[in-house]
Amino acid sequence: MASRALVPAAHHGKPAQQMARRERPVFSMSDDHAMSKKILDTHNPDGREVDVKIILHVVEEIFQHAYPAGIDGVLHGTTDQHHEANIEALKLEEKASLAFDGILEGLAYIIHKVSCELTCKCSGGGDTHSTTMAILAMLSGYQWDAKLVLSLAAFAITYGEFWLVSQMFATHPLAKSVALLKQLPDIMEHHASLKSRFDAINELIKAILEVTKRIIEFKRLPSQYISEDQPPLSVAISHIPSAVYWTIKSIVACASQLTSLLGMNYEMIAATTSDTWEMSSSTHKLRNISDHLKAELERCYHHIQEKMHVEYYQMLVHLFETTQFDNMKINRGMIYIKDDLLPLEVGTTHTRASIEVLRRKTVLLLLSDLDASPEELLVLSHIYTESRARPELQYEIVWLPIVDRSRGWNEEQEMKFKELQAIMPWYTLHHPSLLEPAIVKFVKERWHFSKKMMLVTLDPQQGKVACPNAIHMAWIWGNLAYPFTISKEEALWSVESWRLELVVDGIDQNLIEWMTSGKFICLYGGEDIEWIRSFTKSARSVAQRAGIDLLMMYVGKSNNKERVRRINSIVTAENLSYCLMDLTSVWYFWTRIESMFYSKMQLGKTIQEDKIMQEVLTMLSFDGSDQGWALISRGSFEMARAKSQIITKTLDDYTVWEEDAREKGFVPALIDYFLQLHTPQHCNRLILPGLDGDIPEMIVCAECGRPMERFFMYRCCTD
Repeated sequence: MASRALVPAAHHGKPAQQMARRERPVFSMSDDHAMSKKILDTHNPDGREVDVKIILHVVEEIFQHAYPAGIDGVLHGTTDQHHEANIEALKLEEKASLAFDGILEGLAYIIHKVSCELTCKCSGGGDTHSTTMAILAMLSGYQWDAKLVLSLAAFAITYGEFWLVSQMFATHPLAKSVALLKQLPDIMEHHASLKSRFDAINELIKAILEVTKRIIEFKRLPSQYISEDQPPLSVAISHIPSAVYWTIKSIVACASQLTSLLGMNYEMIAATTSDTWEMSSSTHKLRNISDHLKAELERCYHHIQEKMHVEYYQMLVHLFETTQFDNMKINRGMIYIKDDLLPLEVGTTHTRASIEVLRRKTVLLLLSDLDASPEELLVLSHIYTESRARPELQYEIVWLPIVDRSRGWNEEQEMKFKELQAIMPWYTLHHPSLLEPAIVKFVKERWHFSKKMMLVTLDPQQGKVACPNAIHMAWIWGNLAYPFTISKEEALWSVESWRLELVVDGIDQNLIEWMTSGKFICLYGGEDIEWIRSFTKSARSVAQRAGIDLLMMYVGKSNNKERVRRINSIVTAENLSYCLMDLTSVWYFWTRIESMFYSKMQLGKTIQEDKIMQEVLTMLSFDGSDQGWALISRGSFEMARAKSQIITKTLDDYTVWEEDAREKGFVPALIDYFLQLHTPQHCNRLILPGLDGDIPEMIVCAECGRPMERFFMYRCCTD
């Protein structure tokens, strides 16, 4: 799509109607092989470098000041030209000074030469293709981006001079004289008729600048991450010669349109006011080229980001494998490595902080997605707030929101993030966008983060991993687990045994008082309200006959909040027993039981050899069952537990083992009778809310010791 060269009739003695002639299209497709070869034949770079950035800045300012608000603004001063000129004069002077200090040294001549080529060829009626090829040959020793910027600078001189005279025509004698010689008065007088043409030129200039900036951007891509001789950059730069050709051709077309106005009278202006379609056509083509280059750039940036992510990931691996002098290098690597802002924020106060607040402290990295449960955060907040009153507990929690931002980020996610952040009294990352994708990959691949919340302990000396997941310690022992290391976890378990204090610690104050006073305590669960009514009635009857003080507590079920809430209401209304009225306490009870299993797993313990693990699995199998269950205890170590069928049968048969209860004690006799009722026919179901890498290959049945079958269960929520 060639442009029209408009030649004044005064120069050639032709009528205005014949002045505009259409060029023969040289080639129709930008990727035409023969034409591409001709373009490449003009390219013979000799290694010279041009700082295109400063030249482009000056060129852009010329365009901005020349035609800032349309032709009306230029001619009538509606853009406050004098005020702007005063403000911008120093900037232009400074940039010009920089240029003449060396940046433009040696380039003024070639810019002038290209400018002459544009002016002379366009004035003489030369076709835009020939002029474009001549300019490419003239600039053969320069890189593609430099060819574009130098051509643009050459045109900017002509464009700037034209509008400088136009702007000063009415007020400056020198400008008026020059305008008369260039025969500009008619243009000034009939500017309204020319508005569409100048607007079309201006739109094309914008498209030229857009393509130019895209091509310059390719030159700025970091060579350490992307190579010119390999895709995607090799594919992208193969399109640049053609893009440069079409852009310079459009520059020539703009120059031709501008030059053709010189010497026009009103009749000629009126005859050519509709002659803007070629400008629009060129603008459309350049915008298509710009969009294509943008897509290629995005592919290049994606490639670069992948390389940078790999590099960052390898840096993290190296940091954890080598000895560090303090904990700050790893803290920065895992949280935010730059120094351009304060990356940490205390969620409840929105106070910003630097990574320095973590120096020489135990750091607990809290890893979770945006679906962290309120119960988890509430209990952890209680533990953390308690620690602030104890100066000896030198640890900080930092929340890293593990979010896959490659899938985009929307208002709903932003709102969820802000809501979670607002209830966290510890440090949080200011925003998920600060978290390097390589960190997300690292915690998933190296630390096996999947869905469940994790608390990774980094030691205060070197920042090394002191415990891969301290969340289990936190749930079981709270701040007693400080400094949340593997060795502390081992020490805590070394003095523990399967006892009621371990099962119910911190769950309910009533239970603590009952244990202290030596009461018989019954914990029970399930969601069959008829069985609960029957069981509590039978248990009270047997306790009365046995002469024991039995206190019962309903502890619910782990995965059905609303059902537990309704049962709690019935139990309370009918005075069947005590219950954990706070559903967070129900969650905490079962979470601590699960945590005991995972904590033991983390230490390498096996179900076959560890008594606590066996009992924990029994409790979890009770919770996973459709049946009710009960655990009856007195003191720390006498505990009998069974499912609903066995416990119901045992209570119904109390007269059978009543004598044993008097001789051995109520709980030992109960245990013996449970064992007598046990049959080989049974079915246990165990639901483990697993963490990647933490699910054992084999789990044996808590009742018979045989390996259990493994199935996969997918559950979207806990209600």
